[in-house]
Amino acid sequence: MNQPKLKTTIAVLGCGDVGATLAYTLILQSICSEVILVDPKTTLLEGQVRDLSDATYRGGSGTKIRAGTHKDAGQADIIVITAGAKQKPGESRLSLLSRNLHILSSIFGSMAPISEHAILLLVANPVDILTYFARKMSGLPESQVLGTGTSLDSARLRGILAQKAEVAPNSVDAFVLGEHGESQFIAWSSATIGTTPLRLVIPSHFSSSTFKSEIAAHTRGAAGAIIAAKGCTSYGIGNIAASICKYILYDSRTVRPLSFYQPDLGCCLSMPAVIGRRGIVKAMPIELSETERQELESCARGLRMVIEGAEKELSADKELEKALEVDKGT
Repeated sequence: MNQPKLKTTIAVLGCGDVGATLAYTLILQSICSEVILVDPKTTLLEGQVRDLSDATYRGGSGTKIRAGTHKDAGQADIIVITAGAKQKPGESRLSLLSRNLHILSSIFGSMAPISEHAILLLVANPVDILTYFARKMSGLPESQVLGTGTSLDSARLRGILAQKAEVAPNSVDAFVLGEHGESQFIAWSSATIGTTPLRLVIPSHFSSSTFKSEIAAHTRGAAGAIIAAKGCTSYGIGNIAASICKYILYDSRTVRPLSFYQPDLGCCLSMPAVIGRRGIVKAMPIELSETERQELESCARGLRMVIEGAEKELSADKELEKALEVDKGT
């Protein structure tokens, strides 16, 4: 007789700034029963586990934290991948691709076999490309592989629009869609405050192309500005990732812009979706203007080009490995 599952586990792969902040948020909010930290840097791993354990002793959280292996992580309810090469000031997310794809491949090789019920959440950048390749490397159904995508960009958008409209951020429904990067765009045509279209709430701003350009530049460039100032971003993305984990474990059916596979576009990018215990429960349709539709298709074309280049590079690497193995045997 199968024993009932008595605890919920979230594995965080990579315990640098983002991974540790995520773990800390999971502990403070008691989102799960157990957090497993995994990192090849054993000294750092031990230090983070001890420090984070101290945060559980105050008695307000029932969440336990421990160090674990990749094999442990593969059996968790949610596997969050924050591990990756660190983004340098001024470096684009896509320039990180080659190094992070090799890290991703190594991670999945070490985790196998992964629980068929696990939900995989990609946080490392470039998140859309890594989410695309994680689908293939993990062997999980597409609905169970997702990336944070433009969730944080959309939160920043809601924040600045709330200031302009003088309302609470949770009253604003507005999405940044597409790539989490340079080609992202704002779905202005569907933005609302409550049930009121944004254009009716702030008509003087909404009709200004300068206003829209400034808002878009703010949401697109926020991460770069923070990295330039302090070397990394961690609090915002840590909180966003923790909230996504909560939506999954609690089966909340919350609608958020997340990066997941788009069959009609041939890549992973951010669109609104219902998120729950099975991961992406369903995609949510959204009305886009003709200009926004063109921006979406342009974004997808750019991502597909990067994917094709990465696939060629990975194929060349495999051929090189085979050749080296043959050379060793002669």
